[in-house]
Amino acid sequence: MSPEQFILDNTRLMAPPLVPEVKLHLATEVVPLWRKTEEELAAEGIPPPYWAFAWAGGQALARYVLDNPDTVRGKAVLDFGSGSGLVAIAAAKAEARVLAADIDTFAAAAIALNAKANGAQVSVTTDDVIGRTGSWQTILVGDMCYERPLAERLLAWLRDSGALVLLGDPGRSYFPKSGVERLATYNVQTTRELEDREIRETGVYRLV
Repeated sequence: MSPEQFILDNTRLMAPPLVPEVKLHLATEVVPLWRKTEEELAAEGIPPPYWAFAWAGGQALARYVLDNPDTVRGKAVLDFGSGSGLVAIAAAKAEARVLAADIDTFAAAAIALNAKANGAQVSVTTDDVIGRTGSWQTILVGDMCYERPLAERLLAWLRDSGALVLLGDPGRSYFPKSGVERLATYNVQTTRELEDREIRETGVYRLV
């Protein structure tokens, strides 16, 4: 089964609570899909379906970009760890030139399907872009500080990127305690299947 067909069979188009302007192919039931991908991992190489959910950090960052379009308008923008493509689509709607990067091929397929559903122009790559030099003027990062090795590697690269870096984060364990400026705060509706509470206070930050 192709990634596209798997996504279409296991999701439906829905708008995240904080970003009603964007429709995404999202899982209606979290646990069954997660278990299904775990069971089929060895047979079909399907990674955990991070792309099937609108995570709190991504929702907050997408909301901020749509409410502050001058942050990205007319600029070359990288959405790192794009997942569903929510932030990338928000940036495209704000008239940015967007590259969505996610090493998961299923995420890449989800981003393409979601961009099409929203009439958004988004390029996609599955390359690991950490450490690479690009022409990106703005880098958007939603909810990526949940594992120490990735967070440390990612933040070191972002600090040297020369780009404006905006991060959406609901208080993940490895989000930096310093070197960031909070720009906005949102209360994001979540689910206890994914989070430890139904509403997560989530910040949007600028890396300084």
